[in-house]
Amino acid sequence: MATGSLRASAVLTAFFGLTVPLMPVQALLLRVSDRAARRFPHWYHRQVCRLLGVKLNIEGSVAKGAPVLLVCNHTSWLDIPVLSALAPVSFVAKLEVGGWPFVSALARLQRSVFVDRTKRLAAGDAANAITTRLQQGDTIVLFAEGTSSDGNRVLPFKTSLFGAVAGQGMPAADQVVVQTAAVVYTHIHGIPVTRADRPRLGWYGDMEMTSHAWGVLKSGAITVTIKVGPPVPLSEFKDRKDLALKSERAVRRDVLSILRGREDGDLTPVEPSDEARRAKLTVPVRKSDKWT
Repeated sequence: MATGSLRASAVLTAFFGLTVPLMPVQALLLRVSDRAARRFPHWYHRQVCRLLGVKLNIEGSVAKGAPVLLVCNHTSWLDIPVLSALAPVSFVAKLEVGGWPFVSALARLQRSVFVDRTKRLAAGDAANAITTRLQQGDTIVLFAEGTSSDGNRVLPFKTSLFGAVAGQGMPAADQVVVQTAAVVYTHIHGIPVTRADRPRLGWYGDMEMTSHAWGVLKSGAITVTIKVGPPVPLSEFKDRKDLALKSERAVRRDVLSILRGREDGDLTPVEPSDEARRAKLTVPVRKSDKWT
């Protein structure tokens, strides 16, 4: 226990020692160079993953030179540095994140897109923001489940935010590509994480972030596998529902493949029922510390 606390304290000290001096650098880059402002957080989060002891096992890659909508499952706050270490990306986050101490500053410096989930028109606002960023050639990460899970499953994808790539004003459909990324935390200290232990790394339900983060930092080295799907032109999807369903199936298949350690062809993922797909999120916005 004492060793774990000592490790967590050392990691936090190193994290703030790295982060605080670099925040003015990114703030300056946002003013003088869009390209550098996109790429600098990618380099920074690779250093953060090293500090946290997170080993990245990456299969596939994010397309370069095109606007990318990267559709991902969501398990933990660790997803933020992990996916940012994967490629230069920006995130879609709920509006409340913009009010979190310190975290809000980091989110804004990475050019996150904030969504007000308490308003009926939030999806439309998010769609406009995502459209603008894709027009600028950005890679936008969308946690399409709308919340985080325990890491043992993929929740039904919500179709509303996919309207951002199905409306007017988008770049030409043959220029935008859609990719999926399945994120699974597989090992702690080189020991495989079991189904029963995986929720220790997941940040879901009404978990409080500070205590959860402290527990994760005490745990030790973590291995995460990220399986990136091939780029698919937006023009190949009929509408946002088609895009959401096909993306969900791809992410669910890849998550199951990583969890089972088996080839895709041997797997037949069980899909949610129609009732589960229609169900609304049950976590109250005012009690949630989640990113989405």
